[in-house]
Parts: sequence; structure tokens; C-alpha cells
Amino acid sequence: MDVFGKALTDFYKTGEADTLWLHNSYDEPEEMPVDFFFRDDEDMPVLELQALQMCTGKVLDIGAGVGSHALVLQAFNVDVTAIDISEAAVKIMNDRGVKKALHHDIFNYTEKFDTILMLMNGIGLTRTLPGFKDFLIKLKSLINPDGQVLFDTSDIAYLYEDLPKPQNQYYGEVSYQYEYKGEKGNWFNWLYIDQQTIAEISKETGWVSEIVFDDDEDQYLVKLTLAQ
Repeated sequence: MDVFGKALTDFYKTGEADTLWLHNSYDEPEEMPVDFFFRDDEDMPVLELQALQMCTGKVLDIGAGVGSHALVLQAFNVDVTAIDISEAAVKIMNDRGVKKALHHDIFNYTEKFDTILMLMNGIGLTRTLPGFKDFLIKLKSLINPDGQVLFDTSDIAYLYEDLPKPQNQYYGEVSYQYEYKGEKGNWFNWLYIDQQTIAEISKETGWVSEIVFDDDEDQYLVKLTLAQ
């Protein structure tokens, strides 16, 4: 089982978990509160609630984790499919009552949807700016003509206020590694994207981007629709 999945499973089974550490490429390790992934709608930030309210038609929740967003959508009779690459997370989703919870990699997916949802900076899975561009091209095959893509991300330029920005890569490309009970997972790349770069790459790949919510703390909700 993956390191992250072990932490989720422990918390789900017992209501508590040891410290889940998140190592990163830019600063000291951070503690990730595992209960954060099990929130209900009362504990979700306004940005996430806004995104959930905007979901229409047939919805694909990418990187769904333990299904917290999918369960809210289901409660409002939304047809939602939730996918994640963590087998442990998908097992928990099924157990929690997510009707369509699948262990799947989005890069191998083919079904079409009206809304594609990626919350908690789920767009980070594209890893790099070239990866983000390729992903937007891939999404065209998964979205219905009048569909929408909703994701949140952050501008992390603030991390470099007292440090020089990386010279050999985009500053929003970072690396993470989970550690739980002394076991470390593999390092993985993750992406945060500033608003101007989102607009430029979206236009280049045939999408129209709109910032539909900004929490004034460098985090914002983006809506993509296909350019006409």
C-alpha cells in the first residue's frame, strides 16, 4: 500500500493516525493533518463549496481522495464518477458510499463528461508546465462540447520573496514526498500555476479560462470552457 494510503486507512479505521509528513523541495517538512481529507461540507472552504455548486451534468472528480467532494455532490443527486490512483483511497471511497469510485489514472481515461472537477490543487498532477499543456489537450477528449473544467491552484511566488526563483524551471514546479510511520514514499512532482500563465496556455490549447473565485490568499478557482 502507498504511504499516503496507509495514513488514510489508519485514520478511517480508527479515527486517528500518526503524523503524516510532507517533505518538499523548497523548505522544511510540513505536517499534513489526515482528518483534512475526510471533511464534510461544513468544514470546506468557500472556494470548494463554490466549485461544487457550479458542477452540472455528468461530473468526473479527478484525484478524488477518500471521496469527500463526491459525497457532497451525491447528496444533491449529481451523477459523479470519482477516480484516484491510490488503491487504498478508492477502497475507502467505496466503503464510505461513493457509488462510482474507480481506481484509475486520468491519462488512460476515455469517457466524456459535462464537468471535470479537480479540487485541492488537483491540477498539480500535471507536474510541469509542458505537462499542464499536454493535459489540457487530453481533456478535450473527455469533455462534452458545452462542458467545463473546474480546478483550484495557487501562485506560490510568495515562497520566493526572500529567495531567488529557480533558473532552470518554472517556479511553480515543486517536488513532494510523503513520510508516515518512518516509511517514505517516492518523490513526486507537483505544479502550482499563476493566473497569467493559465490564461496563456489555455488560449494556446483552445480553452477559455476564467477566474471565478479568488480567496485573496493566492488561491483561486479556475473555470475552463472550450473556445468556440
